[in-house]
Amino acid sequence: MRKTAAENTNIRLKAVLDVLAEGVLSGESQNAGAVLAEALVRVPLNAYEAELLSGGIPRGHKSLTTATAKLVKAGWLVKGRSGWTITEDGQRATVAFPDAAAFSAALDAGTPVPADTPLPVAAPAKPAAKKASAKAEKAPSKVAKVADKAAKLIEGAVAPVAKAVHKKAEADAEAQAAVENSVETIDQPGAVAVAGDFNTLLGAPENWAPQYDEAQMKLDELDQLWKLSAEIPAGYYNFKIALNRSWDENYGAFGAFDGANHELHHAGGQLTIRYNHRTRDITVN
Repeated sequence: MRKTAAENTNIRLKAVLDVLAEGVLSGESQNAGAVLAEALVRVPLNAYEAELLSGGIPRGHKSLTTATAKLVKAGWLVKGRSGWTITEDGQRATVAFPDAAAFSAALDAGTPVPADTPLPVAAPAKPAAKKASAKAEKAPSKVAKVADKAAKLIEGAVAPVAKAVHKKAEADAEAQAAVENSVETIDQPGAVAVAGDFNTLLGAPENWAPQYDEAQMKLDELDQLWKLSAEIPAGYYNFKIALNRSWDENYGAFGAFDGANHELHHAGGQLTIRYNHRTRDITVN
């Protein structure tokens, strides 16, 4: 049965919590943009939801971003400048309401998570892996001797090649160091942000907000360029470069201080913006 856009949004809200809970178990942190993107992968947009709104944002993406406020209200999600964090209650919600229907009903009704609900745990190792390990431990000594002899033969054949590879790696490292030392470094700001009307597509709570982590660029020490790459829908966008998470120092078109907005006509897909603090120039591809 075909689901409505509202039903799909609620299912994606569960996917958002699931992704964040999985990140807690694996120890892998994800920014809000990556979490939203994964939720859309797990529950793809239908034709109606994929329609681009005036800002070039898919209808379903905007609906999901707005709807995450329900997770905050429920006490299952905390949004901060450093990103999104799932609460312990939010983790328990993924256990207490495991299917999309129960989760949506609980979220809409404001149903609290039962107090005795445990936190999610990582899946146990597969029995097959354990059996294979036990079998390996009991391998006959004769097989072990043959394997040891084969290993020594391989080691003797590979050693000269490994030595040559090691020397080449050292030479490459020296060449890389020479290149790095040849690049004249300059005093860089503490932070550089791409602040514009597509920050929410990166997972930030709002647009034109240079204080959020999702808008920050990363400095490439080798070429001394600040860079930000992301998947952005097709559309027409405006942005500026803002330093140190505020508007006190910002640069617009032609590197002008507090100048006009940079304008971007994007065909959709991967977008990379580079900022040169020496010249205040930006490049987009």
